[in-house]
Amino acid sequence: TSSLRRKAQLRAFRSDLNYEDLRGNVPTRVRKQSEGQYDAIVLARAGLFRLGLLPLHAQRLDFEMVLPAPGQGALGIQTRDEQSEAVRLVARLDDRAARLAVTAERALLNRLEGGCLVPVGAHAVLTADRTLTLDGMVASLDGLQVLRDRASAALGTGAEAVEQARTLGVTLGETLIGRGADRILAQIPRR
Repeated sequence: TSSLRRKAQLRAFRSDLNYEDLRGNVPTRVRKQSEGQYDAIVLARAGLFRLGLLPLHAQRLDFEMVLPAPGQGALGIQTRDEQSEAVRLVARLDDRAARLAVTAERALLNRLEGGCLVPVGAHAVLTADRTLTLDGMVASLDGLQVLRDRASAALGTGAEAVEQARTLGVTLGETLIGRGADRILAQIPRR
């Protein structure tokens, strides 16, 4: 894997393994592994599935081991005009639970002042009783320091739910900062 986030979390579990960068599109990465260039590769399951490349021997990594990137797997649609017919049509595609989960995850990332090149993970789930639970993680590049925490909040049913989800992400970010996330992230070079 080339993901700093994945490497750091995997190193926390298995520091005895060698982790190599793996570049290229998904088919190229899968081919490199099948040719024996790597003993194992770590990729997002959704991408493999969508491309029809999910091998039978693939194993899913549990969220307790590796949290995904904030907002990973979410799709966004942008329109040119806020008053257009396209906005009305696209609104029917909105998945409210996904929107609230991604809002919390991205708020956590923003509070940590992270980006796509830092080892920050997040995963939020909205339950039937309108409780949003957010897991967050910050790790050092070597995986020796991994901070994980969880926060939950009951969300309303109206427009206030988006702000409540955002607040949940900020709150969890503050908790992780209070535990030293800012010091870990300060050691990571920003490109």
